[in-house]
Amino acid sequence: MSEAKKSKAQVFGARLFSTVLLAVIVSATFFSGNAWAFMGLIAFLSIASSLEYFRMTKLGEIPSMQKWGVTLSALYAISVSIVFAREGVFGYATVHYLDTVFISILVLGAFIWQLRKAVDGMKPLIEVATTVLGFIYIPILFGFVAKLCFLPGLVQFKANMPEVPGAWLVLWVVAVTKCTDIGAYCTGTLIGKNKMIPHISPGKTWEGFYGSIVISLGVGCALYAWKAQELAIFGGWTHVIILGVLLPLLTVVGDLAESVIKRSLSVKDSGNTLPGIGGALDLIDSICFTAPVAFLYLMWFV
Repeated sequence: MSEAKKSKAQVFGARLFSTVLLAVIVSATFFSGNAWAFMGLIAFLSIASSLEYFRMTKLGEIPSMQKWGVTLSALYAISVSIVFAREGVFGYATVHYLDTVFISILVLGAFIWQLRKAVDGMKPLIEVATTVLGFIYIPILFGFVAKLCFLPGLVQFKANMPEVPGAWLVLWVVAVTKCTDIGAYCTGTLIGKNKMIPHISPGKTWEGFYGSIVISLGVGCALYAWKAQELAIFGGWTHVIILGVLLPLLTVVGDLAESVIKRSLSVKDSGNTLPGIGGALDLIDSICFTAPVAFLYLMWFV
């Protein structure tokens, strides 16, 4: 009994420590307003998540080009971060070029590597597909967070803009995304009865799903009401409400996407980058889905 209590205490202590440390790092980065700090944190999370993804493929005994995938993922994340940190809003053209170059090198290199030996059934194709998926899923999709950091400057450039003009926009997207998870957990725990998708995530309920939308939408509206000037890129309440409903839907999909990967690989956790909480991929899985859509929506419709 004492061992069990001790174990629970240790888990709680580790979770508390990781939560406080993460909150301090994120807060310090946000309030610094420094582009290098923002890009450094984004690059770190991207690289850590990529390492966890390829580690899971290895544990699940699924063929993948682990070294090739991790190397290119890290180089891409670092390259994008350096470009944006140095050039700010003027770095979009270069980053677009990097997207094309890295994806091309990844695919070409993956197939060229397969030519060194005879084809072994489906293994070469699975190896290439798993590696390409890992690169697109994490560094490319999560890289949209970096693009959001400077989007207001791209859409409505003004003199004397902050070093990271999209800092509040990123905070809005992350807050709405994370409050979806919190809202789903709280509502589901209190009144959840009807299972949403038990064959993938047994704990999710429809009550939690609806509750998460209400809570995340409320948080998004509250942030906009509080910082309307910093979030002027929304152009009004209509787009705030649309994204306030759309992003929670994508958050659920992003969370379930990682669940699909874990179940396919028979792996329980993506990693232990944040003791007591889980891996970095657990932290950003939903953001990998919400950040690209938020970026594209604001680019196309606002």
